[in-house]
Amino acid sequence: MNMQLTAHNRQRIEDYALIGDMQTAALVGRNGSVEWLCLPRFDSPAAFAELLGTQENGSWRISPAVPDGASAPPADRRWYRGGTPVVESQWDTATGTVRVLDFMPPREGHGPQVIRIIEGVTGAVQMASTLAPRFGYGRTTPWIYQQGARTAAVCGPDALWLDTTVPGAQKNGAVTHAFTVTAGSCVTFALSWQPSHACAGPGVPDAHDALAQTTAFWEKWVQQLTYEGPFREAVVRSLITLKALTYAPTGAMVAAPTTSLPEEIGGVRNWDYRACWLRDASVTLSALLRTGYRDEAVAWRRWLLRTLGGDPENLQIMYRLDGERELPERELEWLSGYEHSTPVRIGNGAVQQLQMDVPGEVIETLVLAHEHGVARCESTEGLILKLVDYVGRHWREPDDGIWEVRGGRRHFTHSKIMCWVAVDRTVRLVQQGVLHADLDALTRLRSEIHTEVCEQAYDPVRNTFTQSYGSQELDASLLLLPRTGFLPADDPRVIGTVDAVRRELATKDGLVHRYPTVGRREGVDGLPGDEGSFLLCSFWLVDALALTGRLSEAESLFERLLALRSDLGLLAEEYDPAAGRQLGNFPQAYSMLALVDSAVLLHERRRATVAAVPVMAA
Repeated sequence: MNMQLTAHNRQRIEDYALIGDMQTAALVGRNGSVEWLCLPRFDSPAAFAELLGTQENGSWRISPAVPDGASAPPADRRWYRGGTPVVESQWDTATGTVRVLDFMPPREGHGPQVIRIIEGVTGAVQMASTLAPRFGYGRTTPWIYQQGARTAAVCGPDALWLDTTVPGAQKNGAVTHAFTVTAGSCVTFALSWQPSHACAGPGVPDAHDALAQTTAFWEKWVQQLTYEGPFREAVVRSLITLKALTYAPTGAMVAAPTTSLPEEIGGVRNWDYRACWLRDASVTLSALLRTGYRDEAVAWRRWLLRTLGGDPENLQIMYRLDGERELPERELEWLSGYEHSTPVRIGNGAVQQLQMDVPGEVIETLVLAHEHGVARCESTEGLILKLVDYVGRHWREPDDGIWEVRGGRRHFTHSKIMCWVAVDRTVRLVQQGVLHADLDALTRLRSEIHTEVCEQAYDPVRNTFTQSYGSQELDASLLLLPRTGFLPADDPRVIGTVDAVRRELATKDGLVHRYPTVGRREGVDGLPGDEGSFLLCSFWLVDALALTGRLSEAESLFERLLALRSDLGLLAEEYDPAAGRQLGNFPQAYSMLALVDSAVLLHERRRATVAAVPVMAA
């Protein structure tokens, strides 16, 4: 293996495929290299971290053999196998064609496994596998040894076991295999993790049985889908990705399986997204509920009740996957960053922020779950009442806002509107007889918040709501106005706000920035530099256009956004329209769920439009 430092990571963010087992996930590059994998959980230290550094930080590459020191070629074609996260990559070489299948079986009585099946399609192709794990986020080389036909790599608490039928060798902390596949032949590799203190190695996986079981699991899950509208393939791939980002043991959901993929190449806006944000998880569940998936809502509700306990007063915006509250932020100085974008961070200091929109998102999702037939739960009803009481006592306070800015607290308009949502949805439940509370007091509180927002956050000269009280700046979160029901979608103030955001924060192609950053040393977020357009916000514009009566424009924008997906249908957090590439952590749950929500909304609006057209008499 050539272990020399590479100048920078040569694969774009969208060149990676996601494989996962609903407890962790790996990113596999187009060149056949696993360059990111945390074990045994999404938020564990990475054993392969080349994504954020160099080859010296760990990877596992399987591809057609190349001369020593040369880069592995990218696959000529790749695709996901049906409705699964099993990725197939195919190379056409001068001597034949070869296919590699990569996947992680759902855990049933075993620990995390990465299985790679190499199939000869035509001719004969010389292949090479180089496994170089580096534990502790690419920092530590393991002790590698043979135990019979198996290879073990051990370091600290971690042990990896490699099983294959082809002979290998080890050198410089790497295990290499050279072999040839011919048409109709097959070679398998299985990599299993277990705690290093276990007395014996894990069981040897049967690669083909694991493939069959993995395929069956995902195809059965997809069959629950109730959405039958346009762009179904895009919706299915998004939902599979969202399910893959769910931590099965607890029901929590990670915002993304990665950390520190930059929002600006070479910039400092690099954050760890391997935690469960209440906001992100809530909105993800809304997308799942609207498309037929209720089990995930039940599991998340249980996680939420366990995590918050009886103390919503100390509500955090995010938690670890097991409900742990501590997520200390620190920098990994030994990693050079994706394309030299530093610092590389783990943990997230925003955990201590006050974000007053979160109770609204949580309550709205719990209400939506109730409306979609998730059984009533006395503990849930008690939590809603505690959350709305918290809102009533704190809604007047400035907060850090939905974007987790580090430039000081403000009276953010979106936060105030979501406080209104928290109360409004609670009022709805009381009126339905689901909850028992002082309806008059809640109605007065709802009216009080509404009146203040309309007085303090609206600019009558420009006919738009603004980012915060007294601010002249706009914010993409204002696009949610028509969807929240805070004002009717045909209210001139709503239409004016949508138009203003479109005019001041969107590109000519409809890609929306969260708020102004260009040309500012430090803006509202307290950070230097710029960032890409935010894909979530761009889908919000789709929704806002549809709800304000501009359905054709909304559909056109939606199709343009679909074209930004990777060849595998995945989206990162942001997009750089100048460079034509994705930015930020990948794949991003918020972007994928926004795609689903927009598809469902557009389908509903188009059906309503068609139904409203009078039938002409013959």
